[in-house]
Amino acid sequence: MGKAPRVPSEFRTRPFSLDEARAAGLTRHKLSGKTWRRISQGLYCWAKLPDDPWLRLSAWRRVLIPEAVFSGATAAWLLGLELGPTDPVEIVVAPSSGIRSRPGLLVRRADTRPEEVVTVRGLRAVVLPLALAGLCLRLSTVEALIAIDMAIHQGLTDQIALEQFAAAANGRPGTGRLRALALLAEPAESPMETRLRWVLMQAGLPRPEVQANLCDSADRFVGRADLYYREQRLVLEYDGGNHRDRLVEDDRRQNLLVNAGYRLLRFTAADIYNRPDVVVAQVQAGLGALARRGWRKRRV
Repeated sequence: MGKAPRVPSEFRTRPFSLDEARAAGLTRHKLSGKTWRRISQGLYCWAKLPDDPWLRLSAWRRVLIPEAVFSGATAAWLLGLELGPTDPVEIVVAPSSGIRSRPGLLVRRADTRPEEVVTVRGLRAVVLPLALAGLCLRLSTVEALIAIDMAIHQGLTDQIALEQFAAAANGRPGTGRLRALALLAEPAESPMETRLRWVLMQAGLPRPEVQANLCDSADRFVGRADLYYREQRLVLEYDGGNHRDRLVEDDRRQNLLVNAGYRLLRFTAADIYNRPDVVVAQVQAGLGALARRGWRKRRV
């Protein structure tokens, strides 16, 4: 039976650089075994170490140049958004920097002013509007809108603040798209609610209200609508993966809404991803008056 590989105690709790490994007596050859996991060029961790984004970003901080600042999804996660912060790790460096993108690391070059950088648990990141502008550069339109909706829902920013930032940014990369999407943003509670709203807007249907409080004729609260068309009293609901667990509660809530004179349409992820035309047709039919006036499909 072979001798078990030696795992230095300090490497059982955090990722480490190649230089740190050599100082502990581990060669590059030894790091190629199953005991270790390569994160990126020059960065490793013990194979049994749980994947903790804070530990991974702290390790990146040690191997990056001091001037590097976390940006994009990495910065957005540090600032509180539920996005993937390490696939890849995103940084911004000065235009003159020689550091390049590599597997696991996305590098952008831009001048960043001191007031545009914040520190979170010892890690430097761009401010939220710049992080969102970076996402507007890399993600699809709807994915970028999901991130902006998320930031607004969590109270981290609002439409006005984002529009003002983008207007003052004087054409910096991503800010034009950020400004356009800020005009469409709402405090949606889930990414799929944003996707549903986007499908409707892409089809040229009116923008629904988001998270609208609904009351009966006696002004008693009966529920909150994911999406709502007030004139037609039409409620649109996204049924997520936990709908089965909440079936009794959701049925009671639906009965209250129907008895109060509201109409309901419910959609799943499969509907939104695989049958968007059916979703649009059903909502169009539910709007009634709009369908009689006629509408033309357009792109937002």
